[in-house]
Amino acid sequence: MTDVITPADVPLPADGFAVFPDRSVVALRIGGEVKDLATTVTDLDGVEPITVSSEDGLAILRHSTAHVLAQAVQRIRPQANLGIGPPITDGFYYDFGVDDPFTPEDLKAIKKEMERIVREGQRFVRRVVTDDEAREELKDEPFKLELIGLKGGTKEAAEGASVEVGAGELTIYDNVTRDGVTAWKDLCRGPHVPSTRMVGNGWDLTRIAGAYWRGSEKNPQLQRIYGTAWPTKDELRAYKERLEEAAKRDHRKLGKELDLFSFPDEVGSGLSVWHPKGGIVRQEMEQHALKRHREGGYTYVYTPHITKKDLFVQSNHLVTYKDGMFPPIHLDEERDDNGEITKQGTDYYLKPMNCPMHILIFKERGRSYRDLPMRLYENGTVYRYELSGALHGLTRVRGFTQDDSHLFVTPDQLEGEAEKVLDFVLTMLRDFGLTDFELELSMRDDEKEKWIGDEEHWAMATDALRRVAKASGLKLTEVEGEAAFYGPKIDLKTKDALGRTWQLSTVQIDFNLPERFDLEYTGPDGAKHRPVMIHRALFGSAERFFAILLEHYAGAFPVWLAPVQVVGIPVAEQFADYLDEIVGELRTHGVRADVDHSDDRMQKKIRTHTTQKVPLQLIAGEQDRAAGTVSFRFRDGSQTNGIPVADAIQRIVHAIDAKTLVNTAEDLA
Repeated sequence: MTDVITPADVPLPADGFAVFPDRSVVALRIGGEVKDLATTVTDLDGVEPITVSSEDGLAILRHSTAHVLAQAVQRIRPQANLGIGPPITDGFYYDFGVDDPFTPEDLKAIKKEMERIVREGQRFVRRVVTDDEAREELKDEPFKLELIGLKGGTKEAAEGASVEVGAGELTIYDNVTRDGVTAWKDLCRGPHVPSTRMVGNGWDLTRIAGAYWRGSEKNPQLQRIYGTAWPTKDELRAYKERLEEAAKRDHRKLGKELDLFSFPDEVGSGLSVWHPKGGIVRQEMEQHALKRHREGGYTYVYTPHITKKDLFVQSNHLVTYKDGMFPPIHLDEERDDNGEITKQGTDYYLKPMNCPMHILIFKERGRSYRDLPMRLYENGTVYRYELSGALHGLTRVRGFTQDDSHLFVTPDQLEGEAEKVLDFVLTMLRDFGLTDFELELSMRDDEKEKWIGDEEHWAMATDALRRVAKASGLKLTEVEGEAAFYGPKIDLKTKDALGRTWQLSTVQIDFNLPERFDLEYTGPDGAKHRPVMIHRALFGSAERFFAILLEHYAGAFPVWLAPVQVVGIPVAEQFADYLDEIVGELRTHGVRADVDHSDDRMQKKIRTHTTQKVPLQLIAGEQDRAAGTVSFRFRDGSQTNGIPVADAIQRIVHAIDAKTLVNTAEDLA
């Protein structure tokens, strides 16, 4: 539990240094707004300290370290132009326009220069400037000048540009030396730690990458330097250890080692093929989901992978999501012998979403209030044109399968169904061994041209989701401007075994697509009414969810998901027939079991299947055969001997039915 930090007994007005002399405090929150410690406090009401270890404090520390990085780069390469340098999860980056790419040797020199700047103890001093003053001071920084011109529209400016400019006043932060000289400056909203000395020694530079200015391939490519920053060197060391463990768990590495999936060049970037073992895990995921959906009153449907342009015009995807769609395929055009067009063709698109087709299923015939709620469910493969630089194993692909559901409900049913959907999502994810959840409510912002629909329906939908989220008892964060174009949504986030946060399921309320498609149902009054849609993806995508599970379990899946659940290992070849009989019995119970009949020695067989992370190895020799028993060997190397065959089978079947994670002898007791 964090210690409570109370204000010092000092006369007001006073700056934050006097109000909170505790050295762990790096900034203030006044009336909900984060400010520098140098800010003058006139009233203690609504004033809170921000410690360096808090979420806001870490972001401030990391952003300040990004400034130290940028200053160091310009000391070494004075002609380097500054892009943006926001804090990110676990670290920061800064983009630079340079003639020659950075090298690993450059990073070493930059780090040494950063260490000097930290030791110099330069103060971060905030200064308000006009647009014209900023342009004059930053006339040699073309990227900064561009941001000044886009002030107030930071989403269009660049991802992360909110650390530079916003809707309010422009500010520049000067780095002032102990003798009062401005050593460096940057366009920035702040806040920052009081001095570079507070950056300390819990930071490091991690890698170099290329990045297009403002995220567009049409713009210049900049050099991006990534880093990480923590309050102490011990926390930095712990973070690096987590990174090492994450590298061991990388799903791309495990996918190759365990023969689960691949990305053949012949198929194309971002398009995966699933190998037999990976296919087993995916099928188990899908079959369990199908069973749960049937129990929950959902009906399974199928829709094609491609459709005519007009459908996505009506749904508005070709207006708001065109950049994320593959180019059209022009079909059905006919020409005569002279090459003249006799029949105009039609543009078809690979579908990026399943919802328009589910809408057409609803619209196929007249619907009554008695038909509602209608819950449609599909494992629908969709295609999105991701930039090649954004692709990342199974977590960012161009073709993926959504476990997509669309519910058509009456307005009176809306909140109750949304609550059921969220509960369904949580219980399903717990089936897969995930337990640590929080929610994020994504709302629209004031840029109305980005959204469809009227204010009243948006407000109703947002309020309903907020009540549903709060009723869950989970931590809730509200975020403006992250809603889908047709309605607000709840995103569910979970933490894996390494404490990393992943966004998984989403629940979205939509008054707008039913309006655009003129959906109707007949109410009990005999009149026509408009249904409301709930969009819901549980896994998000089968590919991404599989990757998350693979890393969460480091490839050592619970028994029910393991590609091979049991392998029999005879002490010598003459005992293989005995294990064949046991494995045959296991297969009658639906257990995925094999006997290793290879010529390898027993110890090598054990090592092979341990490396392949098989949860249960059954070993048998003369004593076991005579007694009608087997010995269990587990992933951690522990062993349980002399288990009667019937008891062994019962334990295995129970572990599968109970979805147990079995790594040790105690797990199967």
